Amino acid sequence: MTDKRIHIVGGGMAGSEAAWQAVNLGIPVTIHEMRPQVETFAHRTGNLAEMVCSNSFRSDDDEQNAVGLLHWEMRQAGGLIMEMADAHQLPAGGALAVDRDAFSQGVTDRLRAHPLVTVEAGEIDRLPDADDGQWIIATGPLTSGALASAIRAETGQDSLAFFDAIAPIVYADSIDMDIAWLQSRYDKGDTEEERTAYINCPMTKAEHEAFIDALLAADKAEFHEGETAGYFDGCLPIEVMAERGRETLRHGPMKPIGLTNAHKPDEKAYAVVQLRRDNALGTLYNIVGFQTKMKYGAQTEVFRMIPGLQNARFARLGGIHRNTFLNSPTLLDDQMRLRSRPNLRFAGQITGVEGYVESAAMGLLAGRLATQELLGDPLPPVPADTAMGALLTHITGGAEAKTFQPMNVNFGLFRPIDAKGGRRGRRDRYKAYTDRAKTAWREWLGLPEPTVSDIAADAGAETPSEA
Repeated sequence: MTDKRIHIVGGGMAGSEAAWQAVNLGIPVTIHEMRPQVETFAHRTGNLAEMVCSNSFRSDDDEQNAVGLLHWEMRQAGGLIMEMADAHQLPAGGALAVDRDAFSQGVTDRLRAHPLVTVEAGEIDRLPDADDGQWIIATGPLTSGALASAIRAETGQDSLAFFDAIAPIVYADSIDMDIAWLQSRYDKGDTEEERTAYINCPMTKAEHEAFIDALLAADKAEFHEGETAGYFDGCLPIEVMAERGRETLRHGPMKPIGLTNAHKPDEKAYAVVQLRRDNALGTLYNIVGFQTKMKYGAQTEVFRMIPGLQNARFARLGGIHRNTFLNSPTLLDDQMRLRSRPNLRFAGQITGVEGYVESAAMGLLAGRLATQELLGDPLPPVPADTAMGALLTHITGGAEAKTFQPMNVNFGLFRPIDAKGGRRGRRDRYKAYTDRAKTAWREWLGLPEPTVSDIAADAGAETPSEA
């Protein structure tokens, strides 16, 4: 036990995970969360780790998918985010999707119940001084204007931002199941519930063309003066995708492959819109990949053109918000510390990682690195061959600073492994990446080598990747 303390600004995925790692190593933390005193347009509650976009943590395949490997590494490190995701999991055809409200409530309850955790409501509008102790800034994509200004003043960097769009959520009982049907792409999943995790709405070519016309003509949200629309490619609004070509959506979120219309099995859909369960009750479904910047009135008109959604009622319409991030390759060292103020670490999306899992993973690292520094036992460098290390290397020097943009974890960030080409070669290569990473991660955590029974248990628990 120590009288030292870590202050964490922001109670999202990264801040929550950083706090959990610290307190479980014996260091008390104070989480400074501005909600609900200071609201954002995207959040609905004052809970920690609130999910404001998708409810999916994406693939859980830790042998063939880089994000699934990141899940595995977080579980090995006793991560709270993965523990709560597993506890509140929903069927999602191989992906790890959760009941968003139950998940964030679970994270909130666990942290508030911990004797070493203090949660203070209110906005932090300045950077702490060098003698204020150890701080982790994990304010995410919606960093307050005052704090963002303080960061810009300290770093001397121009504001870096892209626009992140939110997909709409539909009430399940308003979906016409005489038109739509339940099926996961390629029938993925080990159970019937997994194999029927998505609602599918088919389109003919004429319906698709009419939908694209309406999408392109719809009223869009205007940007504020001085803002530029630099979208992250992994979260493009559907209108932007459509503007890139009329067939773009049909080869993206509206692709019809791997799906068979239960009502018309002999009729191949030209395009398919998928909806994924958003809560445990199955009363809410989000439209997969349908982030949008359309105005609310236009959204209801355009989305009701989708067969099966002609009478849809919306629990939440889509939206768009600014997402601010640092030029981390120039500003952060390999311990995630601000070079000009080493008592400050940054974690989560503000560092230039993209996605719930990646954000939480950077929080996990920041929490452990700060804790061990306070304990006088600094950790060795995070192994670059792990998923965590690959992301950390990318944001703290592996990326080109002049063109730095938010990045999801992917095998392209890993040190290459030789393998023959073709699909089999790719599968072997990905398995080699994950095997190498698991060995390096266990060593870094100081965990014993897995036993034969451990390996057998892992093999029995694996899940297919999300298409």
